[in-house]
Formats: sequence, structure tokens, C-alpha cells
Amino acid sequence: MTRIKFTEQLSELNNELIQMGGLCESAIDTCVDALLNNDQSLAPVVSRREREIDEKESEITGLCMKMLLHQQPVASDLRQISAALKMVTDLERIGDQADDIGEMIVYTASHHLDEHSLIEKMGAATKKMVRDSIDAFVKQDIRLAQSVIKYDDVVDELFISIKKSIIEAIDKKTIDGEYASDILMIAKYFERIGDHAVNVAEWVEYSITGHHRKDEENA
Repeated sequence: MTRIKFTEQLSELNNELIQMGGLCESAIDTCVDALLNNDQSLAPVVSRREREIDEKESEITGLCMKMLLHQQPVASDLRQISAALKMVTDLERIGDQADDIGEMIVYTASHHLDEHSLIEKMGAATKKMVRDSIDAFVKQDIRLAQSVIKYDDVVDELFISIKKSIIEAIDKKTIDGEYASDILMIAKYFERIGDHAVNVAEWVEYSITGHHRKDEENA
């Protein structure tokens, strides 16, 4: 009976993580929509998502602690629970980064976003990384987790492209320095979202193998 209860709670944990990942994806989508459409009214929507993500982090943390205290998880179960506890911290930080982008909308709304296609691609890429990292945990799919880690190169390349575009625009004096700084900061926030998605994927690897690649790199 105890094992059946644990299996039920593990299923609940997976569902909660899927919901938290969905909130992160929604926050990213809303940021991109606001930037592309110069829509300041969407900034409060991002803030609400960020608060919902915080609430979900607390709920998942509570569930994990209940599983640890009331059940008798074996080693592989312990890895999944401890990985989930680490994952929600990074997912919460993704919510924070999205909220940071939302706060920048008021400064960019009066400008035409020439880098809109690159920003849109960054949003799509980071959203894919978040979705795939959660799917990898639920399915315990190490190949999918590793593909997320590799996909971070796409986000990094997009950040470099945006930076180059901004430098060229400054040289041509087609944008002012303050606006250039704002766009670069937004791109940096998206890059950080990608980094947090990588962290999530690395914890998925740990939940499956029992080894964390950063520990191995520092060994």
C-alpha cells in the first residue's frame, strides 16, 4: 500500500511540474507578445504568472517534503525527488527573468523593435527548452534532457546575433544608446532563461543516472 501511495504522489509531482513548466512557457509567450506588439498592458500579466510560478514552487516543495517524510523511497526515487526540488528553483528563476523582461516593456514600447524576429526566435527557443526539460523528467528520457543542454547553443547564437545587430544600429546611429541597452538586457534575460532550462535538464540527467555533470567537471 505504501508503494502504491508513493506512485500516486510521484504522478502528482509530475503533473505539478508540468503545470509549473506551462506557467513558465506562458510567461515567456506573454513577454514576446508584449515586446513585438509594444503592449504595456501585458506587463501585469507576466507579473501574475511570476506569482503563480512562485506559488507552484511552494506547492511542489511541500509535496516533495511529504514524500520524503511519509514514504520510504528507494535510491532512484530519492534522486527524482531531490532533482525535482532543484528543478523548481530554476523554474522559479525563469519566472523571475520573465518578470524582469516584463518590467522592461515600459521602456521599449515607444520604439519599433527592429530585432523582433530574433527576439521572437529566442522566446520560442527558450520555451522549447523549458517544455522539453520537463517532458524529459516526466518520461525519464535522458536523450531528451541531453538535447535540451545542446540546444542552449541555439539561444547563445541568437544572443550574439542580437548583440551584433545592436552594435551595427549604434554605428549607423539608427537607435539611441538607452534603447540599445534595454534590448541587450532583454536578450540577456532570455539567455539566462535558457541557462536555467539547462540546469533543469542537468537535474533530469541526475535523476536518471545518479551523476551530475557539474560534479564530474569539478572532479
